[in-house]
Amino acid sequence: MLLCIDCGNTNTVFSIWDGTRFLVTLRTTTEHQRTADQYFVWFSTLLRHNNLEGVTIDEVIISSTVPRVVFNLRVFADRYFQTRPLVVGKPECLLPSPPRVDEGTQVGPDRLVNTAGAFDRHGGNLVVVDFGTATTFDVVADDGAYVGGVIAPGVNLSLEALHQAAAALPHVDVTKPQGVIGRNTVACMQSGVFWGYVGVVREITERIKAEYEAPMRVVGTGGLAPLFATGDVLFDTIEDDLTMHGLTVIHNYNKMQDAG
Repeated sequence: MLLCIDCGNTNTVFSIWDGTRFLVTLRTTTEHQRTADQYFVWFSTLLRHNNLEGVTIDEVIISSTVPRVVFNLRVFADRYFQTRPLVVGKPECLLPSPPRVDEGTQVGPDRLVNTAGAFDRHGGNLVVVDFGTATTFDVVADDGAYVGGVIAPGVNLSLEALHQAAAALPHVDVTKPQGVIGRNTVACMQSGVFWGYVGVVREITERIKAEYEAPMRVVGTGGLAPLFATGDVLFDTIEDDLTMHGLTVIHNYNKMQDAG
């Protein structure tokens, strides 16, 4: 079976793919100090908890926006599953459609994976909006290539910056406020963040569509996508497992290339 690992700035997600579905998805905090052995203790413990201790993993693919963790994840795959993992963004990991960007530009692995997953499910001419540590907008061409996008501060990152920079403002959770006009400090902050990001997503996607000059679908993903979908008609569809699906697409493409 295939183990898909997506390492972001905040969380690292492990999912086991049996060829037709994900058997389990596990999430942990991203820590570059974590060793391969620590990964295995955590991973094997949760597999037992999910009654999956007998699962045989023989293939691994990794996407990581945190370069320092890749070495220990490689060791984790080699030591405990006797396999050399595919790492998205490395030359040996082929993409179904290579990105078309300025020469010398390094595209984040997460954006390449989202592009592959979105194209596989929805075809081309897409805007993929991913609510992660940063809020990213990825433009997927009609042939499935990543052709550019936008990076904005993430929702939680903005809230944390507001809290740290203004001593009188508390830390608040992201939620849809009852109204736009807040009647207390927390409600004011929640309204500013929620409706502010609704405006950010709507304005950026509309400007992308105008510049792209072709009909486009908007795909939302990331943990906060369903929340922001309640604020306005921002997305044509929401995918909660887009990154993991993209990893299976890229892995399958490389297997087919090897077989050919």
